[in-house]
Amino acid sequence: MLESIIKGIGLGLILAVSVGPVIFTILKQSINNGHKGGFSFVAGVWLSDIVLVVISNMFSTLVMEVLAFKATIGYIGASFVLCMGVYYVFFKKVYVGEEKNVLLVEFGKKDFTKAFMSGFFINTLNPSVMLFWLINATAFAVTHSPFERIILFGVCLLVNFVADVLKVMLAAKVRHSLTPQNINIINKISGTILIIFGLGIVYGIRFLNQ
Repeated sequence: MLESIIKGIGLGLILAVSVGPVIFTILKQSINNGHKGGFSFVAGVWLSDIVLVVISNMFSTLVMEVLAFKATIGYIGASFVLCMGVYYVFFKKVYVGEEKNVLLVEFGKKDFTKAFMSGFFINTLNPSVMLFWLINATAFAVTHSPFERIILFGVCLLVNFVADVLKVMLAAKVRHSLTPQNINIINKISGTILIIFGLGIVYGIRFLNQ
């Protein structure tokens, strides 16, 4: 059991520090919309990870069949990431208060749903995330019992959840010391990074299909 916990912590840390569109979107959501925006987005990511972990461990054959369409899934995911990047580079506006400070817009149910669904789809439609869970689920299925895998992946998800909470808290805290100009720059940088990731996904798919 201790071995499963240690491996779960290690796997969770790898996932927490991995660079991808999710981490930049978490920071961007938190900076633009505060704690509510950040947690709404990561809640969608968490649900996506839980679903993918369960499916990868219980229905690995199904996941393999789905991955046969990884090019289509990848293109859909890339389009989603690219659209988000374009929006934050060219269209996202920062609301300014009377004293030229950042105005925190009320975050309602509609905004929560949009952020939640964005988190769910940007994570689920990323082929590399599917492969990450499938490869590890398949590898540990050979050497670990079902109970040990529940502990391992449970700890992994918990570590990743804690890391995401810290990212949201830190970004939302930094937000109060940023000027509207700073946030605009951050939006454009993060949007550009998302566009690069989207194009990278497309390139990766085309390269693998050659």
